[in-house]
Amino acid sequence: QLAESGGGLVQPGGFLRLSCAHSAFDLDDYNIGWFRQAPGKEREEVACITERIGIGWYANSDMGRYTISNDAAKKTVDLEIKRVTVEDAGIYYCAAQQRALIDGGRTCPQLTSANTHWGRGTPVTVSS
Repeated sequence: QLAESGGGLVQPGGFLRLSCAHSAFDLDDYNIGWFRQAPGKEREEVACITERIGIGWYANSDMGRYTISNDAAKKTVDLEIKRVTVEDAGIYYCAAQQRALIDGGRTCPQLTSANTHWGRGTPVTVSS
């Protein structure tokens, strides 16, 4: 099971930390990622992580505003967003897919794979 937390209302320029509890999906075997679905748009990759040492992949560099990390003690994968903008708004989903089943050696779980497990999402609203 995957459970997201940390969403809510944040002001432009603020800081956001989202957490994905992933106790049923060990990073030894699974890649875990954060995805965002903005209003009226398709769900898209934001950042993903593979292996316990926490090799991160980001959909775009965006001036280093995003940081994905693994907290092994809490068994969470966290996403930090600095200098939040209105483009960061949407529902954030956590996903996990068994690494051996991900096509092409990608880091991110595949959006359309039946083998990808999803959380219920946490909404983020950006407003002053």
